[in-house]
Amino acid sequence: MKLSVLLDRARDHALPVIAGIGDDDLTRPTPCADYDVRALLDHLLHVVVEFQKLAVKQDADFSHTPSYPDWRARYPAETAKLVEAWGQPGADEGIAGNMNMPAQVVGGLALLDLTIHASDLAKATGQRFDPDPEVFAEVEALVKQMGPMAIEMNVFKEPVAAPADASPFEQLLATTGRDPRWSA
Repeated sequence: MKLSVLLDRARDHALPVIAGIGDDDLTRPTPCADYDVRALLDHLLHVVVEFQKLAVKQDADFSHTPSYPDWRARYPAETAKLVEAWGQPGADEGIAGNMNMPAQVVGGLALLDLTIHASDLAKATGQRFDPDPEVFAEVEALVKQMGPMAIEMNVFKEPVAAPADASPFEQLLATTGRDPRWSA
């Protein structure tokens, strides 16, 4: 399935989570120990903006994360731009900007962030999140492919044990170093 279609499906599953975040939620902890809800919203929006640049083979700047006070309005707009950017002819071909990785893999990383961080935000704010099945399959394959390198780059933490009755998505979360049954 085309990357932009998968990104659009991931967006469709993330948007209700973002819309469900209230002002009282912003200081809550998340499964990402380095981020509270507000910081994770900024991080995710920054990823969405920078990955638009990577789709058109421009360099991205992840050296700092700006604050997005207008995140409620910007998230739907910027994720729509992300889907559009990765849907352009050639976006998933060649090398993506200064990441020096195949564009198809880089686009997959955007898909991974949209999926995993939407789950993180849902857990932190008491919402339910279920990824699109085809998005899940793509993210699962990417996590398996990137595993050791992602740990070295501090993208993932060391895997944790998943409960015996863990769902496939909970098992995936455990592979990224998240407690699949985390709660605030």
